[in-house]
Amino acid sequence: MGLSQRERIKQEMLGGGLTDHNGCSWLCSYQGTQGRTEPIVSTEEAKILRELARRVALLAELPIQEERRKLWTAHRSLKITRPPVFIDPEYAWYELIPHTVLQCKNHLARLWEYRLRKEIYWQEEIGDDRVCTKDFPVCHVYSQTGLGLDAKRTKSAQADGAYHIDAVLDDWDDLSKLRFREIHVDEEKTARILALAHDVFDGILNVTIQNSWWYSDGIADELVNLRGMENLMYDFYDYPDELHTLLAFLRDERLHMLDDLEKKHLLTLNNGGEFIGTGGYGWCDELPAAGFDPNAVRCADLCGYGESQAFVSVSPKFFDEFLLDYQAPILSRFGLNFYGCCERLDDRLCYVRKKVPRLRTVSVAPWCDAENMAQQMRGDFVYCWKQNPALIAVDQPDWELIRRELRNVFEITARYGCPTEVLMRDVRSLAFRAENPSAWTKIALEEANRLYG
Repeated sequence: MGLSQRERIKQEMLGGGLTDHNGCSWLCSYQGTQGRTEPIVSTEEAKILRELARRVALLAELPIQEERRKLWTAHRSLKITRPPVFIDPEYAWYELIPHTVLQCKNHLARLWEYRLRKEIYWQEEIGDDRVCTKDFPVCHVYSQTGLGLDAKRTKSAQADGAYHIDAVLDDWDDLSKLRFREIHVDEEKTARILALAHDVFDGILNVTIQNSWWYSDGIADELVNLRGMENLMYDFYDYPDELHTLLAFLRDERLHMLDDLEKKHLLTLNNGGEFIGTGGYGWCDELPAAGFDPNAVRCADLCGYGESQAFVSVSPKFFDEFLLDYQAPILSRFGLNFYGCCERLDDRLCYVRKKVPRLRTVSVAPWCDAENMAQQMRGDFVYCWKQNPALIAVDQPDWELIRRELRNVFEITARYGCPTEVLMRDVRSLAFRAENPSAWTKIALEEANRLYG
């Protein structure tokens, strides 16, 4: 069966060959997308962008924004508050705001237009606890060398289908080919984009430099990209020493990257409206750390993030020995840490609790035992619960089931004294039902207020 016209439009993402698979939701992805554009904004495009920016600025001035900011900040400090509610349609943004509504033609202008239209839609149509600010981010343009062995993937013939990771470190003798990656910033192009942003937005929005050089410091993805998933499952038994050597390299490679970014003053704070990994916003008043220098941001001034999705089928013992032991020294560099994504953690939280320093937020995936997680956490960390996005990816969601699940989790976490936030993300589709995000948000806020209002 061929794709419908709506599906074809969605797959074109930002249109005109401009793509961002997360709907410009992840800063690390947005940074790469911005870097691939040419710094061109026409006079007419600047007018369009300024008009949208004025709408964003008015939304940012509403009193509710300060209320939301205070809510997230208190919540992140482990105070019991009404659970913050957050939904990010991610890839389904292209169902809500198809590229056909964009008026700008040049890629950089289209990218900026999409960000502004998203912010307006988030505030006016969805109404979750996202804080709208007057900050408009511009990222450094950069290139990065490889690890010496480049990842290879065999994609499915199906549009937007799965892919197979082909092992590129198929022979352990090739360990010697691995190299630390190096980041090289294009200062000239970065300056041109920054100057353009000031020309367009000054007097309306605050243009800021904001970077995100990684999605996760978990190193598990790099491991799988090198060895392939099938090989990895055997390595624990057949090549444990070699696997430890590879993991030590990946740990040291990431620590080298952090050192390099600090030395080059390329880190930017993420204790505001930035999304941290997959665990909610970074709003908090405990960062930056003592001794902060705004001209030389350190890892200690940031929230760090680690996850272990690739190890979801690995025993807790092997997870601890072959991943967490190598993640911990990386995460120790950060002022606070978030841990977990879509993987179950209820059978291994004891290891995460023990070894991740300054752990603040723990992901509770839909497949976790919600009560078991609450019993283990007992208010020591933020309980970041994620409802299954498949529930709103259909024409007629079971809203009563969604409500019961939300109510159940809120009652459980209240019983065990867990500061709680509820997220709806990893959304691939909304079945082209534009009402689904706002309907979910309304129910989630009703249930949160019912118990905590």
